[in-house]
Amino acid sequence: MTFLARILEEKRTEIATLKQTYQPTAVQRNPISLYKRFQQQKQLQVIAEIKRASPSKGMINPDVVPADQANIYESAGAGAISVLTDTPFFKGTMDDLAAVREAVELPIVNKDFILDEIQIDRAADYGADVILLIVAALEKDRLHALYHYAKSKEMDVLVEVHNEEELEQAQELGANIIGINNRNLKTFEVDLGVTERLIEKIDTSATLVISESGITVPSDASRVAKAGAKGILVGETLMRATDVGAVLETLRVPVGAEQS
Repeated sequence: MTFLARILEEKRTEIATLKQTYQPTAVQRNPISLYKRFQQQKQLQVIAEIKRASPSKGMINPDVVPADQANIYESAGAGAISVLTDTPFFKGTMDDLAAVREAVELPIVNKDFILDEIQIDRAADYGADVILLIVAALEKDRLHALYHYAKSKEMDVLVEVHNEEELEQAQELGANIIGINNRNLKTFEVDLGVTERLIEKIDTSATLVISESGITVPSDASRVAKAGAKGILVGETLMRATDVGAVLETLRVPVGAEQS
């Protein structure tokens, strides 16, 4: 069984329990638009991630205090914050997301394996502005249903792809934010060339492209920025850094035509 299959099996069990125990609120809020904040920037924008652990790397920073880390990220110039809320594999919680929402004014991405509308309800209730939908994890009809459900709540949707077939599905959906994951979720191998190859098939004047995974040093950031990405999602590198501000600043390189 692949990493992804194991995670999704666990997630379906979690959703069954959630449907019996969670009552969505009727509170309406105005989400902050990641798309609007990132698309016109001249510097590569960093979605800084709060990530205690991962299936591939084990424990990364188990003692992190999410609100404190979020404040550091905001002060250091992060454009948005991603909060991993999966507990069995990434050791995150929805309370982490709520704490970050209280701490910062940046767009917040609920990073999880979303398979059901109730997870979107919960994300909105806890203060997320953006949800992640992973094409590899969803049947086509579920992808469309969940995308439009989140949009009905005025949330942004980061649609994650790893190959051409998944990209075609994202484009058919009309996604205006596409995350290109350089990590193969079946093997967890990383290749920045995935961003370079797929972005050639995207109209980046209208679609915000976020390059995800494997970006650890300025040359990595420059590589995906030159290809046309306007944002990067960085987790482990920042979670392990002793000087988060210094590391984050080196990754905020010029984008596209601004590259020297």
